[in-house]
Amino acid sequence: MATPTTGHVTHHAHRCSFAPDRQDVYLRLGTVSVFVRDQERSLRFYTEQLGFEVVMDSRLPSGDRYLMVTPPDGTAALALVAAAPGSQDAALIGRATQVAFLTEDVAAKFEEWRGRGVLFRQTPSRQTSGEISAVFEDPDGNAFTLTSSQSLVREIAEQRRAHAERFELERRTAQELESAREVQARLFPQSWPALATLECAGVCMQARVVGGDYYDFLDLGRERLGLVIGDVSGKGTAAALLMANLQAHLRNLCTTYSGRPFTPFAMEQPQRFLHTVNRLFYENTVESAFATLFFAEYDDSCRRLRYANCGHLPALVVRDNGEVERLDPTCTVIGVFKEWECQVGERQLCKGDTVVLYTDGITESFNEAGEEFGESRLTEALRRQHRSASQALIRSVLDGVQQFSGQRQSDDLTLIVARCR
Repeated sequence: MATPTTGHVTHHAHRCSFAPDRQDVYLRLGTVSVFVRDQERSLRFYTEQLGFEVVMDSRLPSGDRYLMVTPPDGTAALALVAAAPGSQDAALIGRATQVAFLTEDVAAKFEEWRGRGVLFRQTPSRQTSGEISAVFEDPDGNAFTLTSSQSLVREIAEQRRAHAERFELERRTAQELESAREVQARLFPQSWPALATLECAGVCMQARVVGGDYYDFLDLGRERLGLVIGDVSGKGTAAALLMANLQAHLRNLCTTYSGRPFTPFAMEQPQRFLHTVNRLFYENTVESAFATLFFAEYDDSCRRLRYANCGHLPALVVRDNGEVERLDPTCTVIGVFKEWECQVGERQLCKGDTVVLYTDGITESFNEAGEEFGESRLTEALRRQHRSASQALIRSVLDGVQQFSGQRQSDDLTLIVARCR
């Protein structure tokens, strides 16, 4: 919609969005007042015959009704003002409003509105300026112009093409992200390992379509299982690609894993394994990429856990009596340094003990007050339910986190629970 059309006017199609590099303050026409005798009658005309929408219908402090309608594209609004009899405003009723409605096809809109009973003073005709226009009236005889021009038609066609291209790009992007989500979902374990002394389960609830959290169960041979959880730097697709890179290194290398039986002096195999993982991750990623990683080797025959915490959050060992032990970092994150030192820790597990690995999406979930869920709440939740089966304990922790955060999820939620039978 535009206001007064005096002389030659170049009309442009309205753009509801504007270029991201625009610096000037946004401004467009908001409201044009049209004086009417009966607001309810006028409302029916604009909504039922012209297809307008009501954007405001309220009472002013004076008791007058404030009524606004707008064309379907919402470019501007008409305020339907009830003029008091005998007032100056009433004298404006039944005259030319100098308001023009822009359309790409005057003839089509003319036929549509005339079919709904709209009174036109003339059929569409071409003006000396080259524009095609027609004049119609509302129930009070207020006259409006319906107009179009070749420049407007071209601009609308260009905008339609741009919108179509954008929608197609968005469709392809969504399709590609969905494919990426399906591919990444297959990177996580598809079944839980079957051990004589350990019951395991894991989950990753991603905040976006894809993410950078990773967990895995690795068959290390000789009745040993690798428990892995990690968090790659970054978010979204970039983090997912790094996660896939890390997962590939770990799974490829675990086929050659050949650790010795547990002895106080046989700690070098996890170190050699992780040194290689760090070197490959360092060489195959950009300088800014890194990952926190917790890797543990569990021996099913003697219930012993050998681990390295590479800059990750402390794993928690919940003993059968409810006591909690923290497995703090033993070395720094992987992927930052080519020369990298790794230390290994060890724990003896007993029947009823539970090992819990998690990412910061668990402890850093926050509520409406900005408070984090934190390690202390996680520890208390584990103490209350530590005798539950692994999958039940995972479900209980996730329920607690989601209830605390009010279903808001800003980061991936990843969790491994391994319970000694």
